[in-house]
Amino acid sequence: MQIIRNLIKYVLDKIFPQSCFGKKIAAMTDKEQKKPSSPSNLVRVGSGLVNKLALLNPVTGESDEPILVGFEDVSAAAYRIRKGIKKTPCERSSMSETLNMDLYFKKEYLQHTGSFKERGARNTLLLLSKEQKKKGVIAASAGNHALALSYHGKDLGVPVTVVMPLNAPIMKISACRKHGATVHVNGADLIESKEIALKMAKANGLAYINGYDHPNILSGQGTLGLEIVEEVPDLDAVVIPVGGGGLLAGVAVAVKGLRPDVQIIGVESERCASFQAAMAAGHPVKIEANQSLTLADGLCVSKVGSNAFATATGMVDKVISVSEDFIALAILRLIEEEKAVVEGAGVTAFAAVLAGLLPELQAKKVVIPLCGGNIDSTVLGRCIDRGLAADGRLCRFIVTVSDRPGGIAELTRLLASMGASVKDIFHERAWLMSSVFSVQIKVVVEVRDQQHGLQVKEALELQYPDNLLWGLDSGLKDLTCKKTGI
Repeated sequence: MQIIRNLIKYVLDKIFPQSCFGKKIAAMTDKEQKKPSSPSNLVRVGSGLVNKLALLNPVTGESDEPILVGFEDVSAAAYRIRKGIKKTPCERSSMSETLNMDLYFKKEYLQHTGSFKERGARNTLLLLSKEQKKKGVIAASAGNHALALSYHGKDLGVPVTVVMPLNAPIMKISACRKHGATVHVNGADLIESKEIALKMAKANGLAYINGYDHPNILSGQGTLGLEIVEEVPDLDAVVIPVGGGGLLAGVAVAVKGLRPDVQIIGVESERCASFQAAMAAGHPVKIEANQSLTLADGLCVSKVGSNAFATATGMVDKVISVSEDFIALAILRLIEEEKAVVEGAGVTAFAAVLAGLLPELQAKKVVIPLCGGNIDSTVLGRCIDRGLAADGRLCRFIVTVSDRPGGIAELTRLLASMGASVKDIFHERAWLMSSVFSVQIKVVVEVRDQQHGLQVKEALELQYPDNLLWGLDSGLKDLTCKKTGI
């Protein structure tokens, strides 16, 4: 019955948002339940009850107790932001048959600033008091959250200040300034940037907006889940990238509120599995995390949000982690198969499918949000190369050949006859321990696919039986031995 009431309220909010009829039905359902229809945010202060949101620190946006976001919060946010946020398409993937899965991609990279972060940012800015809208807001962010606040702050007339770490992409810094934000590039990492931002907030009366844990941010992100259920009503599972936990929590509330039978699965980078650490401890804990070590830098949050974790607990069915190789491969697959350029943080859920980590979803209808497309062009090139290597289409080997005239030519003729394209070639003579009439050649070749790479390897082994080292380097695993799904 609770699910039916939630559905009725959501539909009425969409169709009759301010009508007496809608208010009357909502009141009737609440009266019938004789209890709050969402996680209660009421706490006793003195002799009365106060909403927990009123107890948020006006500067830091934090509270002593976690605040749970409910279905009504998300449905209200959906109506609130409807005029400023794109309803992005949720389309069936051309890879569905290959993956043995009815796969749909929710294309959030098509938002104005290229990510889902706009949903929470606009919802939070709209809920500011008139006084605070005049003073403005501040946030620490390396990219998408800063872009979202800057864009919607300009649209709504709210002054926005962002503190971005020194390693933030120049493209994103320039974009924030273009949208009228005051940008301070300060702090070695996001933690230092946040400390600086909080000091500035206190000194200037600005409201600090946490990009993954403010309750109004969570409510806004949850609107993505409402759209998913509306566009793919008979889905079986939603697989979501996880960083600070805000998107996971918001979508879980929305989807489970309408379809409690749908599986909610979170996916992290194995180099920053902070949500799994929180699940193991029973509460958010800080882990070691370095943004420069992962392609999914947007998910690299050392400690998940307390509100996000408390909201998601009990609603999320599973959280797993995926390797960097498959994140790179997912970026490549989306470019080639879907003609979509998506950043590392936005593809981790798809990467888990490619890696074969979710066999229980075979033959099921699955939705994956592609959360953001703000990837630096230099990083994109590196990701493509790593994806090709993970797919067995870029291969590296070391071979020792004769340094007499024709020795290297013999090697290149063999590669040409096999249809392998030489991308890089390096000569080594000085540190070679064999004959002075030999030369060690390090070669990177491009092949058609994994099977073609194995054929090239076999031909080289026949030609140079004792002088071939295939793979990255001595003692490391063979690149072509990976199973990449497609």
